Amino acid sequence: MANGDTSPSRVGQVNSAGDVDALFLKKFSGEILQTFEESNIFKPLHTVRTIDSGKSAQFPVTGVASADYHTPGENIADSGNSYLSDIKKAEKVITIDKMLLASTFLSNIDDVKNHYDIRSVYANELGKALAVRFDTAISKVFIAAARSAAAITGGKVGGILDVSANAMGTGADSSDDADNTDPTGAELVAALFTAAQKLDENDVPSDGRFCVLRPQEYYKLITGGAGALAISTSAVNKDVGGLGSIASGSIPQVAGITIYKSNHIPSTDLSADATGDGAAANDVFGVSGVGYNGNFTNTLGVVAHSAAVGTVKLLDLATESEYQIERQGTLFVAKYAMGHGVLRPECAIELQK
Repeated sequence: MANGDTSPSRVGQVNSAGDVDALFLKKFSGEILQTFEESNIFKPLHTVRTIDSGKSAQFPVTGVASADYHTPGENIADSGNSYLSDIKKAEKVITIDKMLLASTFLSNIDDVKNHYDIRSVYANELGKALAVRFDTAISKVFIAAARSAAAITGGKVGGILDVSANAMGTGADSSDDADNTDPTGAELVAALFTAAQKLDENDVPSDGRFCVLRPQEYYKLITGGAGALAISTSAVNKDVGGLGSIASGSIPQVAGITIYKSNHIPSTDLSADATGDGAAANDVFGVSGVGYNGNFTNTLGVVAHSAAVGTVKLLDLATESEYQIERQGTLFVAKYAMGHGVLRPECAIELQK
C-alpha cells in the first residue's frame, strides 16, 4: 500500500550505495594542531660567547691575591719577604661541537595536494627540536660543573647536595651512594638554604643565583609534599615571609634564589650512551667519549650562577629550505654549531635524592 514516501537520490553516496555522507567534503577548520613548544630555561642562565671563526674559545681563569702587613724598610719586590702574591692562572677551553641539525623532506606532489600551509609548521618544528637539544645539553653541563674539580689549584668547588639528608658531598658523582628517597617540600626548602650558604662560602655573587628543578620537585615547594596542601611546610607560607601563590602554582624565590622548573633536567643513567650528546666534542665529565652524558639517575635539579657554564657559538640557530628539482621536493634543515663547557665549578651545586 502506498504511504506517500519516496526514494531520494542521495548525492553523498558512492554508486547509490553505502554511506550517505561519503562524497561530502571535509570542512577545513583552519587550525593546525602542532606540538606544544617546550619551555627552554637555560639559555639566559649561562655565559655565551660568539666567535666569528675558529674551532674553540679560551676562557682565562685566575686565582686570588693575598695581603700581609709591611715591615718598614723591607723590600716589597724581594720574593724572600713574601709580599708578592703568586696569583694562580689556568684556562678553560670550550670546543665547537659538530654541526647539530634537524631535517625533513616535503614532496612537491604532497605540497600541491595539501590544502593548508605545512611549510611553516615543518620549519618551526625543526627549530624547536634543536632548541630542546640545546637546553638539555646546558642542563647536563651545569650538573657537570657541580661535579667538577676546582678550576685552579687550591680553588673552591660546588658539590652535590643530598636533599633528604641536607648534606653536602664531594664533586664526584655520588649517584650510587644516594638513598633514592623522594624529598618533601620542607626538605627541598632546607636544601636551598644550605645551597645558598655554600655559594656564600664560595664568594659567589648573590645577584643572579637560580635553581632549576623538575616539575615534580618544583610543585612540592608549593604544596609542601604529596597529598593535601601543607601550607606550613611550603615555601609560600606568608607567615615566614614566603613568596608565591597556590592559585597560580608559582614560587619565585627561596633563600634569594630564583626558582624555575624544566622538563630538560635528565633523570636516567646516560653514562654509557655514545649517541646524541655523547658525540659532543667536550667531555664535560672528564671521561673520554661521553660528551655531555653522565649518570643522572638521582638528579633533581641544580642551584647555580651564570658564571658556572659557558657556550661558544660559531653558528647560531638557523633554518633554511631548498627546492630540489631532481627529487621533486623541498629539503628543510635547521642547524647550529656551538659548544658547551664548565667555567667555574664553585658556582654550581647539584641537588640529588
